[in-house]
Amino acid sequence: MSIDFFGIGGPGQIGNVKKSQKPQADTKIQGKTGTDQVQFSSVLQDVHKAQAAKKSSDSARADRVQELKAQVADGSYRPDLDKVASSLLQFMFKGK
Repeated sequence: MSIDFFGIGGPGQIGNVKKSQKPQADTKIQGKTGTDQVQFSSVLQDVHKAQAAKKSSDSARADRVQELKAQVADGSYRPDLDKVASSLLQFMFKGK
């Protein structure tokens, strides 16, 4: 409901009452027979591939972590000290 004051438009809708439009009837093409098809965009396909790759890398990472935990537990873990020192220096000087 809207109210006009002396021929000038008022505040518009009162009480958040809005008129809704009637949905238009679906128009079907006569004589067309076939099956529905769904096509996904290439972006969605790329996302799906990335999620699958992440799942496989997560499981590979979990396997590696379990392997390292077992090595630490039985005392056979021997890290590459040159690699550790190099990474430590990079972290300290470059902030990486």
